[in-house]
Amino acid sequence: MKKTFLAIIFLFAATQLFSQTLFTYGKDAVSKDEFLRAYNKNKTPVTDKEKSLREYLDLYSNFKLKVKAATLLKMDTLPEMRTDIENFRAQIVEGYMTNKDGLNELVNEAFQRSQKDIHLLHFYIAVKDKMTPADTAKVYNEIQAVYTALKSGRNDYTTLSSENPDVSFADLGYITVFSLPYNYENIVYGLAAGEASAPFRTKTGWHIVKNAEERKSIGKLKVAQILFALPQNATSETVKATRQKADSIYKLLQAGQDFATLAKKFSDDKLTYLSGGIMPDFGTGKYEPDFEKQVLEIKKDSEISTPFLTSYGFHIVKRLQQKLIPTSKKDDAYMDALRQRVLQDPRINVVNEKFVKEVVLPKTQYKRNMAVTDADLFRYADSAYSTKKTDNYPINNKVIFSFGNESVKGFGWVSFVKDYRLKKGETDKEMFDNYVAQKAMDYYRDHLEEYNTEFKYQMREFTEGNLLFAIMEKNVWNKATNDSTGLIDYYNQHKEKYTWAKSADVLLFTCNSAAIADSVKTLLHEEKDWRKIIEESKGKIQADSGRYEVSQITVPAGTLLTEGLTTNIVTNKADNTGSFIQVLKIFPENQQRSFAESKGLVINDYQNYLEEKWIQELKKKYPVKVNETVFQSLLK
Repeated sequence: MKKTFLAIIFLFAATQLFSQTLFTYGKDAVSKDEFLRAYNKNKTPVTDKEKSLREYLDLYSNFKLKVKAATLLKMDTLPEMRTDIENFRAQIVEGYMTNKDGLNELVNEAFQRSQKDIHLLHFYIAVKDKMTPADTAKVYNEIQAVYTALKSGRNDYTTLSSENPDVSFADLGYITVFSLPYNYENIVYGLAAGEASAPFRTKTGWHIVKNAEERKSIGKLKVAQILFALPQNATSETVKATRQKADSIYKLLQAGQDFATLAKKFSDDKLTYLSGGIMPDFGTGKYEPDFEKQVLEIKKDSEISTPFLTSYGFHIVKRLQQKLIPTSKKDDAYMDALRQRVLQDPRINVVNEKFVKEVVLPKTQYKRNMAVTDADLFRYADSAYSTKKTDNYPINNKVIFSFGNESVKGFGWVSFVKDYRLKKGETDKEMFDNYVAQKAMDYYRDHLEEYNTEFKYQMREFTEGNLLFAIMEKNVWNKATNDSTGLIDYYNQHKEKYTWAKSADVLLFTCNSAAIADSVKTLLHEEKDWRKIIEESKGKIQADSGRYEVSQITVPAGTLLTEGLTTNIVTNKADNTGSFIQVLKIFPENQQRSFAESKGLVINDYQNYLEEKWIQELKKKYPVKVNETVFQSLLK
């Protein structure tokens, strides 16, 4: 019995230590972690840590009491409250639906790759759907022969291709990050300058790529062009005539004629001629290599190229600007743009797939029901896809997998397949994995508070903040503002608080200009009524009158306020308005404020009074008890 009792005592102690409850209010508890999270988000440098923590503990416990009061009134179920919470959840949830570390790795990788451009060569052999073993061996031997030749140092690429009749060769020019599908980009950026990749296979054929050379990234170029288009299969006479036309326009440019004017008149580029030939900004790989190479020969802004030929025709290009790629990750605008580019690129699927596999499926407790075989799943999936029907399949009401307390039945799977538009090129297994991933992500998103502490706290903070505002508005702010009898009674009981410091009745003038302000001062000295001046100004002069404490009145430095004083004009440099003050009367300190003069102060004090009274009532209902042992641990 004694051992059992001791075991219970130790178990209780271990539970208390693990839970680390800092304080309770009624039957509710707040953990040390929750309190520290709130404290650390709001703390400022302090000299007395214990005093700071005690003060914040009092504030936080009062906050929790108010939220409890709002919850008991079921304010969290009000339609407008639920809408606000759901909208906030929708705004932030996607930020938690990926692996942030993995995303950061992709962004950093894209940044490194963006620093250089690679001149890419490509060798390719197509592979047919059905090939004999002999044909398969022949293709493989040819691509291996090319690889062996490249490794030996051969660079007569066209000849090398012709020696292997099934091999095609292409000079792709320069590429940079995002120019290629991500799997190809990984291969290319894994090569040193001058290095060729080992042959690799895709669904369509065998490939070899070679990093012929590298250069520092050219960034983004802005140019304008005048295009003299050539038709396909243009005759030599047409080419000659078009060149002569381009040369004649180039001479006009050399003589000083306006590029934009000539582009509007002569350019065959229908997308740009109306804008003076200005093309959208472009970077590496956007246009054919011949065009890019010629543009890069232009070394200065505003410099104009001689006419040059591409497959489109003859071009005259004027360089407008070159924007180099930032070389530092401290360029926030560039890094943010790169992050958005990564998020929109298929490469993000690498992170998403890893996130589903390593985080979502384990946390949601994904379980496959092996009683429903893959053969059944795929057979009925093929039938649903081809017939576009989902009725009467034997698996419809069978559980095929589950997450936590949610089961997914076969009907959902065949319905998914019926509407699936990307099946072409995917195996049944790949399609099923996509379905599982989609359902897992939906379940994870809907139950994210259970799986992500950061998200849970963020949602709690927003919800409790809304509840606090609603209950304060009901029990304090509106109550004080609308309780006219209570306000007057409070004023009468505390009149001694509501006295004036040294004060003055003043007129405050703001005029559309300093000149207008000067004319107003003249009219006032002539004792013209200020209201009449305002009325006749047609909105060029604004004025206000009132009694203000001297400390609240802003005047030019060195000004001593006296009755009858009109201050110097102060000009606002932002909008050139002129302002000044006329002092009507000076009052000594400690004069009693009337209720009307005190109303704003009375409302504020009465709100504080109602809040303190309400807090005391809440503490009686839900006593706040601090675990001193846990509190002392905060001081270490």
